[in-house]
Amino acid sequence: MVNGSGDWVSGFSPLVNEASKVLVLGTVPSQDSLKKQQYYGHERNAFWLIMSSLFAAPELTTYQQKVALLLTEGVAVWDVLQSCQREGSLDSSIKSQSITVNDFGCFFKTYPLVRAVFFNGRAAEQIFQRRVLPQIVNDLDYYRLPSTSPAYAAMSVVEKKRQWQQILTML
Repeated sequence: MVNGSGDWVSGFSPLVNEASKVLVLGTVPSQDSLKKQQYYGHERNAFWLIMSSLFAAPELTTYQQKVALLLTEGVAVWDVLQSCQREGSLDSSIKSQSITVNDFGCFFKTYPLVRAVFFNGRAAEQIFQRRVLPQIVNDLDYYRLPSTSPAYAAMSVVEKKRQWQQILTML
């Protein structure tokens, strides 16, 4: 704890390669993800289930297989935040004054084939629009998708899968 206002959380390096065409952006890793050192590490987060469904690869069992699938299909994964203070894992607990965003200017220069950004939920989109978009110039397409987090229970996984299919149109 830092001054009683939450734990410092630092994100991961992006999952990306030179062939990546779309970028999926979360906010910052959950506590479970940080413990496992894996994107979307909470066992009830639907991200990997949805991705394996989109690419017809239900047999994926290891994190390395899941990452390889995304990179083969042209999907990069990262988070909007490089670091922040947060109590627990909810995006609503992020202390806005503690936010440091990732270097997207460098990212988009390094990976010029990325042409669309898909936000995994509203918080990632809002922080990106406020803290990143005014500082970068690009002609990318941006889309908000429903959060794959188990905390977002207002929509079924089946409906989330249907909406996440938008990614396929950009690959």
